Amino acid sequence: MKNNDLEKDSVRRVKIDDSADGQRLDNFLMAKLKGVPKSRIYKIVRGGEVRINGGRVDVSYRLQLGDEVRIPPVRVATPLITPATHLPQGGIRLLPRILYRDEALIALNKPAGMAVHGGSGISRGVIEQMRLELPECRYM
Repeated sequence: MKNNDLEKDSVRRVKIDDSADGQRLDNFLMAKLKGVPKSRIYKIVRGGEVRINGGRVDVSYRLQLGDEVRIPPVRVATPLITPATHLPQGGIRLLPRILYRDEALIALNKPAGMAVHGGSGISRGVIEQMRLELPECRYM
């Protein structure tokens, strides 16, 4: 993961209106801080960086009409590798390696050395490749 400076410049103060009245603090913050992992949200609340009306609260606190939520600047990490949207030229095609396929099952002769799924520096594994080659499959 690469850290970008997608950080807000300063602390945000949000006044709670009817749309968020009664909502749990953690769910409210997940909506406001898109892309920030839930564990990070819990950490900033436990650390006292998020405050309601100037005081510390638990993540399970239910917001009330008129509450003022202090949201600190939070750095958002973006992945180094962007997901592929098209098949590369000359890459390994998996469709010819399908041994059996029906509505619920695909039996594949997976190439040796190919990862099952991407991650940790691997941009595309079997699952991502099959999603590219079979875009009509809804559950893959």
